[in-house]
Amino acid sequence: MIQKIYISWEDFHRHTKELCQKLKSQGQYNKIIAVSRGGLIPAGIIAYELDIRNNEAINFSSYDNEEQRKTEDIEFEANVGSVDKKTLIVDDLADSGRTIEVLRKYYPQATFVTVYAKKQGASQVDIYAQDMSDEWIVFPWDIE
Repeated sequence: MIQKIYISWEDFHRHTKELCQKLKSQGQYNKIIAVSRGGLIPAGIIAYELDIRNNEAINFSSYDNEEQRKTEDIEFEANVGSVDKKTLIVDDLADSGRTIEVLRKYYPQATFVTVYAKKQGASQVDIYAQDMSDEWIVFPWDIE
């Protein structure tokens, strides 16, 4: 049986606001690109906290339920306009780091941020709020 860590809405919101504080100390950002679907909720919180109104989304799918897809099977679709060093690309979790690794090839100037990072994925993220152990993370929107 897979060990799981359950994150509450309260903890997720608090951790996302911690990420916002780190971002504020790093400079000004003027655009957010959420990695759909996991990055949509933290991107919304960050947009309000940092008063960023220019928001886009990338449709990116590297999992089928709890199974990770092979790199060549990752689905990726984006029409996000220009990206520079003041652009945040936001996801909920850097697990293996593959999502960011793939996206960084397309958007090398962007700042990649996540709320959580596991040991294997942390090196791919520019800024994140919380270290996580290697268990399966269950986000509040995944709880039935």
